[in-house]
Amino acid sequence: MGPLGTFAARHLPRRTVRLRLTLLCGGLFLLCGAALLPLTYLLVRGAVAPVPGTPLFDYPLPRKRPRPPDEPLPPFGGEARDEAKEIVGEAEQALIAQREDLLDELLAQSWTALAVLLVLALALGWWLAGRILRRLRTITAAARDISATNLHRRLALAGPDDELKELGDTFDELLGRLESSFQAQRQFVANASHELRTPLARQRAIGQVALDDPDATVASLRSAHERILAAGAQQERLIEAMLTLTRGQVGIDVRHPFDLAEVVSEVVEVRRAPEVTLRSSIRPCPVSGHRPLAERLVVNLVDNAIQHNEPDGWVEVSCGAGVLTVTNTGPVVPGDAVRRLFEPFQRLGGTRTGQGLGLGLSIVRAVATAHDARVHALPRPGGGLVVTVTFPRVR
Repeated sequence: MGPLGTFAARHLPRRTVRLRLTLLCGGLFLLCGAALLPLTYLLVRGAVAPVPGTPLFDYPLPRKRPRPPDEPLPPFGGEARDEAKEIVGEAEQALIAQREDLLDELLAQSWTALAVLLVLALALGWWLAGRILRRLRTITAAARDISATNLHRRLALAGPDDELKELGDTFDELLGRLESSFQAQRQFVANASHELRTPLARQRAIGQVALDDPDATVASLRSAHERILAAGAQQERLIEAMLTLTRGQVGIDVRHPFDLAEVVSEVVEVRRAPEVTLRSSIRPCPVSGHRPLAERLVVNLVDNAIQHNEPDGWVEVSCGAGVLTVTNTGPVVPGDAVRRLFEPFQRLGGTRTGQGLGLGLSIVRAVATAHDARVHALPRPGGGLVVTVTFPRVR
């Protein structure tokens, strides 16, 4: 910033929206007035201008009544006629000069009136701008006061249903989403801490028992060590799932087209379980996004359907035209519990089998959201779930 910019920043008023609106109002008024005054001046000048070839006075003047026969004619000739013409010429010049003086006076007074009205227009513009921006200042003050600890506050702007009211309502909706997001984050951190604390406590207890056993043998120590490794593996799976969930929630920066049918075929081939019948109906399914994340979505859906199933149950996977559907048998799922299953670390309860981490469907929803896809889950009447993921069309 140069010296002039530094001087302007220190000594000139801040260029607020109110000031700019006021100057804009005054500038438009001045522009219209400056264009109207010359136009008015030219119109008035043309209206009072003499017609070329037409004298202002004609002497002798036409009589308005007939002259009596006995009335003598006025003497008019010679020097009298020349003197009359001279008087008429002087009168015409005086009228022209008077007309010019009047036009000059009209122009000067018009510019003076324009200057006075410009001041009034600036004052009126300042008042109107302040009145219009009053609710905007309310939004600004609320945005400064609201923090992560009081996201429950709302603007609830009153007034006409205009753009500022729409802005306030949008800001309230944003606060609602932020409040829900912060609550979900706090709940996620609390649940993650709890889930990580369990295997850590198990590892500590197993190691402490093994160390406190005076009759410990190689076999018992090996067994304790294997159990500690199993608890560590569970932590690794949990951390990997949490990282996948976070990556899905962040979104996708670069999208690449791929065929989801190929991903589904590969997952179905390696996920077949002897206790569950796995059926598939796969057709071409072009989508766009992140292929590894889409694979994690398919894996979680299929693993969830296999783990939370019943003996001699079945899982059916269908894919085609941008729609992936996974249907499975299993325990009856209450309709009001389906939405809760997509929250992190939420499980249906003891009626569902398996040793999942409680993040499978949460990762499915996060990855689907990152791909701009919609996830819809419905409980089957006989038990189990029908989960449908609809991807947007590839253009």
